[in-house]
Amino acid sequence: MPRVEPVTGEESRDPRDRAAPAPPPPARFQRLRPALEATRSRTSPRWRGLRWLRVPGYVVVCWIALAIALANTDHMGRYNLGTDLEVLTGFAQGAAVVLALWRPVPAWALSLAGTVVAAVAARPTLQGHPLPGPAWPWNITEVTAHAIVFLLLALRVRTRVSFAVLVGTAVTTWVIQGLIGGATYTSTGLGSVAVFAAVVIVGAAFRGLGEARTQLVEQETITAEERARRTLLEERNRIARELHDVVAHHMSVISIQAQVAPHLVDNPSEELKENLAGIRENALEALTELRRVLGVLRSENPEDPYGLGAAGTGTAPDTPQPTLDRLDALIDNTRAAGLQVVAEVHGEARGYPPGVQLSAYRIVQEALSNALRHAPGSSVRVGITHDPRGVHLEVTNSRPGPVRPSPGAGHGLLGMRERAAMLGGHVTAHPTLHGGFTVSAFLPKDSAAPPPADTPGTPEGLELIFPDDPPPTKGRSTKGTAPPTEEGTP
Repeated sequence: MPRVEPVTGEESRDPRDRAAPAPPPPARFQRLRPALEATRSRTSPRWRGLRWLRVPGYVVVCWIALAIALANTDHMGRYNLGTDLEVLTGFAQGAAVVLALWRPVPAWALSLAGTVVAAVAARPTLQGHPLPGPAWPWNITEVTAHAIVFLLLALRVRTRVSFAVLVGTAVTTWVIQGLIGGATYTSTGLGSVAVFAAVVIVGAAFRGLGEARTQLVEQETITAEERARRTLLEERNRIARELHDVVAHHMSVISIQAQVAPHLVDNPSEELKENLAGIRENALEALTELRRVLGVLRSENPEDPYGLGAAGTGTAPDTPQPTLDRLDALIDNTRAAGLQVVAEVHGEARGYPPGVQLSAYRIVQEALSNALRHAPGSSVRVGITHDPRGVHLEVTNSRPGPVRPSPGAGHGLLGMRERAAMLGGHVTAHPTLHGGFTVSAFLPKDSAAPPPADTPGTPEGLELIFPDDPPPTKGRSTKGTAPPTEEGTP
């Protein structure tokens, strides 16, 4: 087998070609950034997936805004401000209500500015007005509009921002009413600020409740995932204990008996010694492989059951794993078991990640094991092709001999497909036109690489039959007809 080249790292670059990092912003701007981010409109996580439910609410708010604009325009007419100013201040409140759906803080500023302009413009009208004077500086429509803006703002921004703008409204009201003042009016400043404070408290409470529920759901999800992970790890540890206590014991006994057996026979033949040595060697190899399996089962990464490492990283497990360099020993071992195997290698290995090498070895190993079980007496061709995208594997056996094949458990091909899929590759298996069976696989060097376009498929007119699949139930109809297969064909 060709020597596997090590993975080469990224070429060094000239430091002069790298762009100089941007200087960090001043500390005062870093402290201001969270507050600026908090003023952006936020949609509660509970409603992000239910956008269509917000449409009726938008329509209702727009109708309320129009009603407020018309009512406020009519109310401003009592102060003789002029048509232009009356319409401007009236529709400013309606526009603020609509704007609060997306930008609540600018909407608050617009509503407050409209109130200030209207209050200052109406001050001359209050001179000499008989008692009791009109409501000032907040009228009923302005209070309604500003309260709606506060409610939408409290539902969307952080609580500290809501109370900050509430303080801004209170200070502005005090300045207008205390410093500017009017001649004769009914003060609405204190009552309006009290209403706004109540609205902010209610909105902040609802926002906090929604955030608490969202965090609770997230925590429950994390808890459920951890519980499932712990259950899976416990089950895998239980399986590892059973394998260690049962399989490892029997394999150790087989190895010891194969080592002692030649000494129990007078003048054992060389052929008997070689067979017993092969049995002991295979038993020891099985014990080594079993230790690797136990290490994978006892690992704390259930997302990587085959020990392939993170996808695309080429991370190898802690214990040594078989690589493409060991395929020669695997093929020789299969030949010693009585199977004629011919290996063909095209191209050179291109520094595959450990996960790719391990999967390639396991796929060839499982395909040869299937040929031993299901096609005894056949000849097998193992083809390995290296190209820039990855490695192609093909294991084809001829028509089996008259020896009855052994049954399978039904998990071999499934394991091959899972291994390849975890690396972004694929595995196909189908009978050949001459009564044999072919297993083809492609494993990309990079998990992001696309599979080749000329992937092998099932020959037309042949039923897809896998060696490990159970026989079909009698009487079940299948689409199309398949040629009869002789007993022993995988």
